[in-house]
Amino acid sequence: MRRKILLVDDSVELRSEFRTWFPEYSFTEAAGAAEALRALARPNDFDLVIMDVQMPGMDGLTALEKIKSSPHPRRVLIMTGYSSKETAIKALTARADGYVEKPFDIKTMRAAIEKQLLAAAGAATAGELDVESKVEHVKRFVEANCLGRVSLKEAAASVFLSPKYLSRVFHERTGMKFEDFKLKARMVRARKLLRSTSLSVKQVSSMLGYSNAESFIRQFEKIVKDTPSCYRKNRRCR
Repeated sequence: MRRKILLVDDSVELRSEFRTWFPEYSFTEAAGAAEALRALARPNDFDLVIMDVQMPGMDGLTALEKIKSSPHPRRVLIMTGYSSKETAIKALTARADGYVEKPFDIKTMRAAIEKQLLAAAGAATAGELDVESKVEHVKRFVEANCLGRVSLKEAAASVFLSPKYLSRVFHERTGMKFEDFKLKARMVRARKLLRSTSLSVKQVSSMLGYSNAESFIRQFEKIVKDTPSCYRKNRRCR
């Protein structure tokens, strides 16, 4: 599948030349910074933004700052005028991922694009691994705190994610909703308490954060297919 690039330049000729020079990539064109920001605000899967600095209206450096401060920043390769070292420094200060001086040769631009796409792929892989480790941390957090009323908000805070985002990625990675996993963890702990202690069903339900034993019994029976009392009796007889 071809990598997707948002190309931002007011020159129709240059945008057309990019398609000719680099047919291995899929380009979406924007004639100005404002148009580019609108494209990035919509759902998209751009791997890279290539953007000129000097354009009518909003300039590329202003757009760069907006892109980098957005909730979903993209890698940005800036095109600057020849010998515009001051502009290049400003771009890098604004967190541009790289820059190429105009006029450039095709070989130089291809190398710059490939470098940014390789870096983007590496960052995506690292991000996936980071999310995976955070989901595992949340699972352990829930299991360790299932005797209390652990909330999605508390679990999300433990890994510095928003509750909404954690809810989505947790479901994607585990195949279970957060609340379902929390219930499963509670029932695992309930079975252990029923097998290994002499606590009453009411005491077990209270330890697990239930306000009344009836709610605990209903959920236990739904998950385990047995009442707590019968489960305890049957397991102790084995």
